[in-house]
Amino acid sequence: MKTPIGVYRVLSILSLLYSFPQPARADYAAGLRAFEQGEYETALSEWLPLAKAGDAEAQAGIGFMYQTGKGVSKDSAEAARWYLLAAERGNVEAQGKLGLLYEQGEGVPRNTGEALKWLRLAATQGDHAIQAILGTKYQAGNGVAQDYGEAAKWYALAADGGNASAAASLGAMYAFGDGVPRDDKEALKWTRLAAEQGSTWAQCNLGTMYKTGRGVPRNNDEAAKWFRIAAEHGDAKAQISLAWAYMNGDGLEKDPKEALKWFRQAAERGDPLGQFNLGGLYLPGYRGIDSPVPEDPAEAVRWFRKSAEQGYALAQQFLGGFYETGQGIPQDFKEAAKWFRMAAEQGDAVAQRRLGLMYFAGRGFPADYREASKWLRLAADGDDPQAQVTLGLMYSRGQGVPQDYVRAHMWSNLAAASGDTDGAKLRDIIAAKMTPDQIAEAQGLASGWKPRPGGDSPDK
Repeated sequence: MKTPIGVYRVLSILSLLYSFPQPARADYAAGLRAFEQGEYETALSEWLPLAKAGDAEAQAGIGFMYQTGKGVSKDSAEAARWYLLAAERGNVEAQGKLGLLYEQGEGVPRNTGEALKWLRLAATQGDHAIQAILGTKYQAGNGVAQDYGEAAKWYALAADGGNASAAASLGAMYAFGDGVPRDDKEALKWTRLAAEQGSTWAQCNLGTMYKTGRGVPRNNDEAAKWFRIAAEHGDAKAQISLAWAYMNGDGLEKDPKEALKWFRQAAERGDPLGQFNLGGLYLPGYRGIDSPVPEDPAEAVRWFRKSAEQGYALAQQFLGGFYETGQGIPQDFKEAAKWFRMAAEQGDAVAQRRLGLMYFAGRGFPADYREASKWLRLAADGDDPQAQVTLGLMYSRGQGVPQDYVRAHMWSNLAAASGDTDGAKLRDIIAAKMTPDQIAEAQGLASGWKPRPGGDSPDK
């Protein structure tokens, strides 16, 4: 029968404890009290003799002092030296901290293998924070082969030990079925546990579960409660969700001014979605709401730019639109194309279509039908009717693509099926030039077609 790891750990601690005379342990305790009271020089004088004699806890303590610069000059290399001494004697805290130093390349050469070795040793001995870190590494494939099952294993161990971050991550894995069977009840269990332990991410996720009725009966009051708890602790996503709850009166009395407050808090924290939503409030008719601020396109542009510069595709698309039309900003087709391209490369179908149309019409630069067809094809694949109509027209004329009435009919027919009247007119014009067999082929292609939102950038 295998002896449980916990027994080895207890025996190891007892061995270390009784390998030193009791006065020496008293010196360690005195050093710890001094450290906790900010008397770092006293702590060092108590721990240094013990550390030199091989006391792993004292070695780990001195390593921490050098890592943080408390009582000594900050020195990552010296911290790593003391952590190594303690880690080799089985000190769990030192093993975890040494692993992180190797991962970050602080005080030692960066070495993912050494990092994983020490992190795994600490995790195996029950360091719940390190178990959570290992879970994150396996989930993201950071320094190890991505393995959701292994991630779930470490998250579960950490969560059972009270680590809120791990519990939140495990809840999310159950919600999406990553590495574990999808299970809304388990997702709720771990998410609620993490939320009650103070994880703002879990609090926001729990609010979303109540908002959508995922794993629990839909309850806007409970959703707003958890959004508020997380929002008041600075979670930007929760601040945005709380703002919309106030804007729409979901679980709260409708209050646009209170909504504005929370949108602004998220935006000022640098959250790109918060910045985008705040910018939207300055536009007329944004999402059909009664905005609490006066219309101000220039202010909308200011917040959209902040969001766009962080890579938020929808903000990039909107900013491109402002440059194209000259709304709230001087008209500039090259800037418009720049921002449309950024959004288009992230799969934004509207940006793909608008960029394609700029190349088709030669807005700001010479017309380029081949480039137009690339971007319009991506937008058309995403089921954008206007892109489908224009692509159909290009196939009918052989602009940037080989002339092909079958493809022209297919794309215009797809647009018509979405209610686009121009698509219907173009389809009928093209059909007059086709044989019955060609029409049948085009109709077969259209009936078998399925949207592929996003697609790949034609430059890849």
